[in-house]
Amino acid sequence: MNLTNPPSGSPRHNRGVAFVLVLWAIAMLSVLLGSFALVARTEGLQSRHLFDTTTARYAAEAGLNLAVYGLSKSDPQQKWVADGRPYHFVFDDVEVEISLTDDSGKIDINAADSASLKNLFVGVGVEEERAEELADAVQDWRDPDDLTSLHGAERDDYRAVGLPYSPRNAPFETLSEIQQVFGMDYDLYTKIEPAITMFSGRSTPSAAYAPMEAMLAIPGMTPDLAQQLIEQRQQLAPGLLNQGGSGLTLPDGTPLMADGGGLTYSVKSRAKLPNGASTVLDATIRMGGMNSAGRPFVVLRWRDDENA
Repeated sequence: MNLTNPPSGSPRHNRGVAFVLVLWAIAMLSVLLGSFALVARTEGLQSRHLFDTTTARYAAEAGLNLAVYGLSKSDPQQKWVADGRPYHFVFDDVEVEISLTDDSGKIDINAADSASLKNLFVGVGVEEERAEELADAVQDWRDPDDLTSLHGAERDDYRAVGLPYSPRNAPFETLSEIQQVFGMDYDLYTKIEPAITMFSGRSTPSAAYAPMEAMLAIPGMTPDLAQQLIEQRQQLAPGLLNQGGSGLTLPDGTPLMADGGGLTYSVKSRAKLPNGASTVLDATIRMGGMNSAGRPFVVLRWRDDENA
């Protein structure tokens, strides 16, 4: 038997070519449809993420405004206490947790004395010798002269290690600026950041409002005692610290009581949706008067973070 290929123009050959073309077209359509489906899914996820984070953000801002309302109450028994205790509420099925800290309980990096600064660094795990160096370096950064403190650092010390800047010789303008101080690093900054401020004007923190890191800067304070005092303080009824009836005492025997407080507060508002998407709003506000937008507070510092 003699087998031969069909002529190129025969019906059998044409059917084979058409079949290959159909397969190629189907493959191309499959790729295109798959690409369109992937793009549509990605855009859908992005839209959902944007919707969730926007919802959480507005809920967190609602928490901030509720905190302002709570701080504005004239009745001491109704006024919110800015000692770090949490407040909870639900806003359109979004769980919101708010905590407030009176900045008079923090360590003012523009006003704190050397002892408070040193105790702050020691309290977050810095060795005593390095803590002394950091405390004096902070003082040298903000003082108006070029005279080096006992353990501090001035212009020549910065240049000796290759830093392209010198101490400001003026007050800090932002909290993050303290990272530029000789011997400071980012990890240490993240540890002390919850405990520092620029708005209290106090040389020492008020124990009535101090967070853990600032509480440890009080002479004679231990981590266990600080934790105990904070827990007991946050269980007190509103207004009790102002009356001096808390029964709590500091290591030197001084009664723990509110000593006036201030008008500047750090507010942290965390909003969480049922699906787990969340936003944390961290703001520093100053109460009193009306700003240009008609609000009874001014925002001094603002930071937010999203997590879905």
